Amino acid sequence: MLSGAFSTLGRYWKPLIGVALTLFGAAALVMGAAVAVALAAMAANWDELTSESAGSPDTAELIPFGIAFGVLMVIGVIVYLLASAVVQAAVPVVLQEAVLGRPIRFGAVWSRAWSRAWAMIGTVFLVGLIVSVPLVLAMAGVFGLMIYAISLGDADGILPLMWFGIAGALAVGPVAVWLWVKFALAPTVVVFEGQRPVAALRRSAQLVRDSWWRVFGVTLLAYTLASMIGYMIQMPFQMLGMLPGIFDPADVDSDPSGGELIALFGGLMALSLISQMIAQLFSAVFPPLVVGLLYVDRRMRAENLGPVLAEAAALTLPEQYGPPPPAHA
Repeated sequence: MLSGAFSTLGRYWKPLIGVALTLFGAAALVMGAAVAVALAAMAANWDELTSESAGSPDTAELIPFGIAFGVLMVIGVIVYLLASAVVQAAVPVVLQEAVLGRPIRFGAVWSRAWSRAWAMIGTVFLVGLIVSVPLVLAMAGVFGLMIYAISLGDADGILPLMWFGIAGALAVGPVAVWLWVKFALAPTVVVFEGQRPVAALRRSAQLVRDSWWRVFGVTLLAYTLASMIGYMIQMPFQMLGMLPGIFDPADVDSDPSGGELIALFGGLMALSLISQMIAQLFSAVFPPLVVGLLYVDRRMRAENLGPVLAEAAALTLPEQYGPPPPAHA
């Protein structure tokens, strides 16, 4: 699985990295523009708060900053979610053609991935919601007990409750992991079979049913390897920022202005952003490739997908590898 993912990434890196770079780059630009607009709108309020004549700020003066921060958070979540959904849809689109040995261009990847973006968002949201339910219920119960103990004035009972909460989280953790693996193939199903979110979850559970441990091991290895490689990508940039002469505090006054700080840290921030972008590109592409190959492998073993692929390889139009028709009695 891992060698197949690396081979696919090496052969189809242009459409894969191109789509990911375009989307995450556009998301970064949108966030940068939103931050610039927010800073420009709040400049006057910031000057009033930081002036020497101003005393301690009251709640009314801080409300605009809270609103601006909340709007930026909402914009960031929406933009990043949409970009991630299209990237997650683009990887199976490329893999669809890779298993048939056919080339695919950036435009085709973009159009087919965008058409499945909303179904992908729904699928990822449902999986995240289902996986988080056991942990949220456990933590909610613990916090409720802690609040109840505090209201009764029993401060000594809080520590046992905290240990109880940790034990509860460890108890429901395996349930969350089991659900995560059970629905791990759903994003690939959304693209390969053109399924809607709920149907994709059912289909993933069907494919994983007899091979849970294998799917778990390979998926965990893929995400662990992606994290390690991402860290290795960022490490040289971090070491470069630690070289002598890159950062010299002696060049800064005792009371530096915002422009001086930006000029001093601008290079380090640029290096950090570049390294994070490169690591994010790999982390966004490699694990979905491995999961997509797991989907193909499961269908090869359970549903004899080989003849379907051989027939699809002779077609010129993009197709969907739907589930096999139900057997008639």
